[in-house]
Amino acid sequence: MAPVVHALRGRPESCRVLVCVTAQHRDMLDQVLSLFDIVPDFDLDVMRPDQTPAGVAAAVLEGLGSVLGSAQPDWVLVQGDTTTAAAAALAAFYDGIRVGHVEAGLRTRNRRQPFPEEINRRIAGVVADRHFAPTPRAQANLVAEQVDPEAVLVTGNTVIDALQWVSSRIGDDPTEEDRFAFYTGGAGRLVLVTTHRRENFGKPLEGICQAVSELAGRFGPSLRFLLPVHPNPRVQRVVREHLGSLPTVSLVPPLDYFSLVSALRHAALVLTDSGGLQEEAPALGVPVLVLREVTERPEAVEWGVARLVGTDPERIVSQAARLLEDPIEHASMAQAANPFGDGQAAGRIVASLLGEPVTPFVPPSRT
Repeated sequence: MAPVVHALRGRPESCRVLVCVTAQHRDMLDQVLSLFDIVPDFDLDVMRPDQTPAGVAAAVLEGLGSVLGSAQPDWVLVQGDTTTAAAAALAAFYDGIRVGHVEAGLRTRNRRQPFPEEINRRIAGVVADRHFAPTPRAQANLVAEQVDPEAVLVTGNTVIDALQWVSSRIGDDPTEEDRFAFYTGGAGRLVLVTTHRRENFGKPLEGICQAVSELAGRFGPSLRFLLPVHPNPRVQRVVREHLGSLPTVSLVPPLDYFSLVSALRHAALVLTDSGGLQEEAPALGVPVLVLREVTERPEAVEWGVARLVGTDPERIVSQAARLLEDPIEHASMAQAANPFGDGQAAGRIVASLLGEPVTPFVPPSRT
């Protein structure tokens, strides 16, 4: 959402923008606010130990009510598929305030994958008055659900706006060389691994760890695995138990966004069950193996920049080894077109909100 905030604040003659954060993940939020130089006007501070999605939703609904009452906005913008987005959209709807949904229309058609994100996104879509869809497929999903086509605009994803903004600054950072040395530990190549999905807790996560262990043994010191470990105890315990003693696997705390983009720029391959990385890695020419059975971003698979491999260790190892051992196979994914945005999504969203003419985003042709 940061690019949208900055684009709105660049139009002070046309609108006033207020930022409300829920702090559902305080430790992850603050570094992003600092990086993008955003100071929230309202902070609900809902983060609690071992909180549940229901607890977050209740806290957001209650806390946002007073914010909306004092701010009296014309629009409330929510982004993505978090519990925060769903609850904030509902709170605005209850108060009769128009809702704009950024990154609208992504679907897996599986209510349990990703969980609870698929339903969160559908809830926001039901109450939204304007839908900022990142791709034509997302637009088609909404129209198929009886959303008025006039209420949907294909913008590209603001994730790509943010990625380009940060990436352009990394090359000028004097600590970048030291950061690269830390990531790789002297190895020739880097694989970035992220895993945190609730539906992968338990045996699926163990399978992912088994695959990383097998790959680490197969490639030895020529390959370094960087795994930022999600703070959830159910992730921490399994990852450290299975991978904590391997010399070529670096288990680190969650990376701030600047460091994450830096790691992506250096990576030869990404293994992830994340959503956003399925867009960010291809935008930097890095192949992605998606550690899930379904994805709400099927464009990545269709365009050839990502592959669904699930959590079966044998399949993960087979697909990763192909990309790491075959330069032609790797290049075919690294050089594929990215369907998710051109870095101008925020401008399209702001123009739409202000009633100005907008040219929708058109993805490049598949290669």
